[in-house]
Amino acid sequence: MLSLALEAQVGALRLDLALAVADGECLALAGPSGAGKTSVLRAVAGLLTPARGRVVCGGETWLDTAARVELAPERRRCGYVFQDYALFGHLSAWRNVAYGLPRELARRERRTAAIALLERFGMAALADARPATLSGGERQRVALARALAARPRALLLDEPLAALDARSAAAAGRELAVLLRELQVPAILVTHDFAEAALLGDAVAVLDAGRIVQRGSAAELAAAPASAFVADLTGAVVLRGRARRDAEGLTRVLLDGGGEVVALAAHAESGDVAVAVHPWEIALEPAGSAPAGSARNRLEVEVTSVTALGNRVRVGLAAPQPLAAELTGASAARLGLAPGARAVASWKAAATRVLPR
Repeated sequence: MLSLALEAQVGALRLDLALAVADGECLALAGPSGAGKTSVLRAVAGLLTPARGRVVCGGETWLDTAARVELAPERRRCGYVFQDYALFGHLSAWRNVAYGLPRELARRERRTAAIALLERFGMAALADARPATLSGGERQRVALARALAARPRALLLDEPLAALDARSAAAAGRELAVLLRELQVPAILVTHDFAEAALLGDAVAVLDAGRIVQRGSAAELAAAPASAFVADLTGAVVLRGRARRDAEGLTRVLLDGGGEVVALAAHAESGDVAVAVHPWEIALEPAGSAPAGSARNRLEVEVTSVTALGNRVRVGLAAPQPLAAELTGASAARLGLAPGARAVASWKAAATRVLPR
């Protein structure tokens, strides 16, 4: 178990949070740049000392500012994979891994142990290669092997896929997901990408401006975001406006810039709000077409982009506010969607969630 409670001033950011991560659990700490994600990892690793805080891992106190306990980073047995991997350019892959092994091992033992770790990541054949000759995915594997060399009690990963191209990131993400399931140590993974958090994290904690604003499974956060910020992070379309309750018991939101949407809301809402809907809940119809089906929400839109995503297409739309829809490639072709085309976006009131701004 890794538990931490931190209060720190990092530049203009006030960090104030508490987290607990069980053995064998990977917590994805998600949020935008500047939210304080890397500062949390640095505080756990001993590279940043908070004004007040406590970090306990496996029953051992690494930090307790009240009791004036602060273990040095090298005594915390904490595996840390930096965003840029931070490999030693003048050392071979195996020597980079051996750097994390206990110093009392003889040179031959260190090489054997380092290559055994590289073998785990399919990198034994490149043990003598230097980082400059390796691909991004290969450097990531070396960095992970080095992080595991000291048999860490906790594993910290700072945007581990950010330095990779899309194809390498997909393959490396699958490999990393398998590794995290195998390890029986608490792990914290930092990312700004909710899809990455969903892939790699057993749970997701959303960090905004130094505070945890929601924690749960990726599915829970996507289905029931606690705020417009969380909804936006999960990939939902977020529109802003002013709400009022109508005679039917529905919440009507007059959108900033024009237009109106209707939502089923469990509680009466009024004043400034945000509404969220998933892109796959939004249907597109030809401009000027008559309403079809039971969708209560209809906005005239202009297509701004059409992007293929595997077997589906994501369509960027301009309306009073930007939004997006996801549909099959066949549907996009049938509708003749292209930048500049006009269409009608429609979705059901039941698919619309009203959130605090």
